[in-house]
Amino acid sequence: MKPVWIVDDDRSIRWVIEKALSREGIAFDSFSTAQEALAALSGGAPEVLVSDIRTPGQSGLELLQTVKSRHPAVPVIIMTAYSDLDSAVAAFQGGAYEYLPKPFDVDQAVELIRRALDES
Repeated sequence: MKPVWIVDDDRSIRWVIEKALSREGIAFDSFSTAQEALAALSGGAPEVLVSDIRTPGQSGLELLQTVKSRHPAVPVIIMTAYSDLDSAVAAFQGGAYEYLPKPFDVDQAVELIRRALDES
């Protein structure tokens, strides 16, 4: 199984998700920017992508568009601390699998990732 990719410029968010996925035995790779994830995309797609909506440089929505254009079957979960309706609508219109508002319960986040893995 390919890894789950976590894209967030907040190191503590990445750390929390990494620890939870490790505990569940789910492989992952982490990136602090969308550009890093896009560079890794040339080596193959993740099983599931979990990305913050606001990352330095390219946004999570731009990353979503690029991943969906190259690998339409990859489920993309968009995280954001800015739970406004416009962001949610833009994420779903861009093909997001799900929208995860911050702060989130880590067990719920893992459950959401598991559902995405089951469907991918």
